[in-house]
Amino acid sequence: MEDFKEKLPIIIAVIIVIALIVGAYYFLVVHKDQYYTQIDNTKIEEVSGSDDMKYEYTLTAYNKNGKEKEVKFKASRELREGAYLELDIMQMRGVVDWREVQTEDLPEDVKTAMNIE
Repeated sequence: MEDFKEKLPIIIAVIIVIALIVGAYYFLVVHKDQYYTQIDNTKIEEVSGSDDMKYEYTLTAYNKNGKEKEVKFKASRELREGAYLELDIMQMRGVVDWREVQTEDLPEDVKTAMNIE
């Protein structure tokens, strides 16, 4: 029993370290936030590079609560002017995926922030 009491602080420290690693992994690698934006092709820049992503957008996006954030993401082509996108954003990597959505798919707070009736 005395031996266990001596090892208890080490066991607790190991558990805490494991919990911190799992939490960091989740928030940095797994967790994605959804933001919504509208395509404005005046905010596009052609970029050179070795990949197929030739265009970079810098747009204002909103989370489901209407909180604003400036986002940058690349696309292989110019996107449809005025289209609404749902963006998957990861903490360390930025925009990792996007898909076009209809106006009725936007959360109400996003519609309010974008002045959509």
